[in-house]
Amino acid sequence: MSQLRVEAFFQKSTSTISYLIYDSKTKQAAIIDSALDFDQASGQLSTEFADQQLAFIKGNQLVLKWIFETHAHADHLSAAYYIKQHEFVDKYKPLIAIGENIKSVQQTFSGVFSLSQQELSGEGVEFDRLLKEGQQLKLGDLNIDIMETPGHTPDGISYLIDGHIFVGDTLFMPDAGTARCDFPGGSSQVLFSSIQKIHALPDKTKVWLCHDYQPNERQLMYQTTVGESKQHNIHVNQLIGESEFIEMRTERDQTLAAPKLLYPSLQVNIKAGQLPPADRYGKVFFKSPVHMSRNFS
Repeated sequence: MSQLRVEAFFQKSTSTISYLIYDSKTKQAAIIDSALDFDQASGQLSTEFADQQLAFIKGNQLVLKWIFETHAHADHLSAAYYIKQHEFVDKYKPLIAIGENIKSVQQTFSGVFSLSQQELSGEGVEFDRLLKEGQQLKLGDLNIDIMETPGHTPDGISYLIDGHIFVGDTLFMPDAGTARCDFPGGSSQVLFSSIQKIHALPDKTKVWLCHDYQPNERQLMYQTTVGESKQHNIHVNQLIGESEFIEMRTERDQTLAAPKLLYPSLQVNIKAGQLPPADRYGKVFFKSPVHMSRNFS
């Protein structure tokens, strides 16, 4: 019987599922794709969602060793830095980890937000560990294999643990399809290749997803299998080839609106969950680029 335990936490406001995983024998734990609570209209930032995970860790006497990101999300704000600094977690010195291609994401968005090298390194040093294909990490007695799965974003990685894979935004439930590819550095061709890597795993491999938008108002679902995805995913299954997928994904992405929390999320997530520095009055602000039409040129 597997020692891996998976606890899913659902943030309804962003349709995000964050996972707390742990080794039942050694009690070592990791959080995957943490999230803060942020209301953009009011500017209210809070930690209720992350605090639920911290309460579970404390209540079950777990030892938090890792805070994993599958990529720099554009639809919710990472709570990684908040969790790492928390008083009863800090003593375990958990490491914040992300794919090594966060460097290219940082370099892209340093220009978008006009950030200096002092504000954003462009080398990923804000994170404790940069991960790449083929690396293996430990969580107690469990091995964690790193798979690079870009396409949605350049820095996408998945975590394969004892017959379970945590894929971030790469895949959704079969009735919801796949992630968009129109962010800077995204590629539908690359995403197709990444999904083929996942679909090459044994059919019984459990696939844990970072989002569920509950199409047709169905109940929340966030776990499928490789076999189910290969057969039934509406965007990429055994009957859909690369060119067909690329055409579908390109056309579909052109119809999608920007995520509501796009700019705040990226400014936090490319810095491992750190907020922008406060001004001399102690206030924190997010930048929002303005794209002017020709009438203002």
